[in-house]
Amino acid sequence: MTIDAIDRSENAAPDAADARERLRRRIDGYDWNAVGAALDAQGWASLPALLSARQCTALAEGYDEDERYRSRIVMQRHGFGRGEYRYFRYPLPAMVQTLREGLYPHLAPVAARWSAALAEAGGYPDTLDAFLARCHAAGQARPTPLLLRYVEGDYNCLHQDVYGEHVFPLQAAILLSQPGRAEDGGDFEGGEFVLTEQRPRMQSRAQVVPLRQGDAVVFAVRHRPQRGARGFYRVNLRHGVSALRAGRRHTLGVIFHDAQ
Repeated sequence: MTIDAIDRSENAAPDAADARERLRRRIDGYDWNAVGAALDAQGWASLPALLSARQCTALAEGYDEDERYRSRIVMQRHGFGRGEYRYFRYPLPAMVQTLREGLYPHLAPVAARWSAALAEAGGYPDTLDAFLARCHAAGQARPTPLLLRYVEGDYNCLHQDVYGEHVFPLQAAILLSQPGRAEDGGDFEGGEFVLTEQRPRMQSRAQVVPLRQGDAVVFAVRHRPQRGARGFYRVNLRHGVSALRAGRRHTLGVIFHDAQ
């Protein structure tokens, strides 16, 4: 079932609290205090089983639905790595829109806390619509949620997803494929999600985030606050994907600020 098919079935459902409402409830059901504490401590936190296998498959199979996307990026052409990704166009698919709207209010308090700790101006409103209005007023009006595809030998270089002046400091990535060998029911081998952090006057530390199909990782876009002897300082983070050894891997990226 493709994204279009899921959207049609959700819109036609007789129960108003259909798949989108169930997804909102799933988002609301996480222990967001624990998520916030993990983000503060290490710059990332996991949300296990955010999407079902059916939802993951629908999103992955929708990669070739050209009308859904505003652009396609081949990483090798730009020195980003190997593989490709596509940015969705507005209106976003219902599932992607629900994820963006549902995750934002739980992450906004963390974003506001980080902003205050680092003495950054502006703060973050409580709703995604209010934050996007700020982005659009500054000329950042292109949607940034994206779908990524990797095949054997592909990888994503360490990077930060910053698209303009207004940056929401957290984003999410959801693994749509099942890791593991094909003979064991997996879709790919290798392709680990990697984060690195750099503290002042210290060597970088790498972290590999374990993910299964449907799991999400929420992580810092570019930096997080760390308390030191003289107050808070910035710990810079970058993220990427190690090389696939076999198979095919799809990921949904949920970024909350729009692009110029």
